[in-house]
Amino acid sequence: MMSNVTAGRDNPEQDEQDLTISGNGLELLEHDPSELGELERSVLQLMWQHGKMTADSVRELLDKQDRPLKDSTVRTVLRRLEEKGYVTHIIENRTFIYSPVEAAPMVAGRAVKRILQWFCDGSVEQLLVGMVDSSVLDSKELQRLAERIAKAQAEKSGKTAGGK
Repeated sequence: MMSNVTAGRDNPEQDEQDLTISGNGLELLEHDPSELGELERSVLQLMWQHGKMTADSVRELLDKQDRPLKDSTVRTVLRRLEEKGYVTHIIENRTFIYSPVEAAPMVAGRAVKRILQWFCDGSVEQLLVGMVDSSVLDSKELQRLAERIAKAQAEKSGKTAGGK
């Protein structure tokens, strides 16, 4: 079994653009999820639903969704998703096996963070008020969120008071 390292690409200039200096050294910048194309999002959804997949299995599932694509198109989408940091692959018996790098909620969180920056000056409160005002969240969902926040705060203060 062989694993793939995506940071060392063929284009050193691109690598320099994707790296930034932080207090801990070099870090890869995160790709903006809002820039994913519709087909990339569909493939990523399949990856999240099924976990590890070959390009052939992705193509077959897309075909079942009435999205017949050429094998080369699916492989290109998977390669692009890997370049953007959403999937990785290993090689087993000369077959590429792809898997998602992070779970859907983490990617969604980055997308929401970008929306917060663009439209709400970073204010979660403004975002939530807008979601309530536009009927994205109803009062029951808002109450559940408030309860989860209170529970998380209680657990955090309990750990802090307990010495870590």
